[in-house]
Amino acid sequence: MIALGIVLLILGYLLGISILWTLGIVLVVIGVVLWVLGSVGHAVGGRRHYW
Repeated sequence: MIALGIVLLILGYLLGISILWTLGIVLVVIGVVLWVLGSVGHAVGGRRHYW
């Protein structure tokens, strides 16, 4: 999810499409939150680790 967010950020910047930029930021933030929750031991979506 983080990688997809970064790709959308880059495409949004290069193509000048603001909705891709916004979606990229949202996906990166959600991916980081899930990654942190999974790394501290909380079950995310029924899984012990999220990656």
